[in-house]
Amino acid sequence: MKKKSKLFTAHRRKHPMRNFLTAAALVLTCFASSTSYAALGHTLSRLPTPVPAPDFTLEDMDGEKYTLSSLRGKVIMINFWATWCPPCREEIPSMEAVYQSLRDKDFIVLAINQWESPDHVFSYMGQLDVYPTFPILFDRDSSVSDSYGVKGLPTTLLIDKQGRVVYRAVGGRNFNHPDVRALIQQLIDEAGSK
Repeated sequence: MKKKSKLFTAHRRKHPMRNFLTAAALVLTCFASSTSYAALGHTLSRLPTPVPAPDFTLEDMDGEKYTLSSLRGKVIMINFWATWCPPCREEIPSMEAVYQSLRDKDFIVLAINQWESPDHVFSYMGQLDVYPTFPILFDRDSSVSDSYGVKGLPTTLLIDKQGRVVYRAVGGRNFNHPDVRALIQQLIDEAGSK
């Protein structure tokens, strides 16, 4: 056993670059498999009991303020995201598609960026294939994401017309999937409180 160990050690010393390349290949393989998002999920988890959504006021890229409580009576999709998050980028086209098709039916998307400056996000938006028309808000100190218990990005919440969080998803989603659209439409169709 010692002889095999010595041979292995001698081989590693003789071929240090091969060790580096092997390690690099392993790291790249792990990274590629963890960021492979060819198929975004489409399920959102219903909370056992809807909870009141914490109120907040945040600004968009133009300095316009959005207050959550002023949107009561609409179904609201809140999406916490950042530019460095690959699944966040991947789900933007589906968010835009569902927003465009339902925006005239008491539905709004609020994409809340964490930690980043408006200038950085504006530059990032110019690189996207689909430019979002829904509000991009800024939570520079993460106080809003903390109040919602966000632990990973992207995190998406669906808030009903009464201002309660009813669905939650962590990770990238295809929001234009028929199942997700049906959930949103069901919340739009609900009148008053349950």
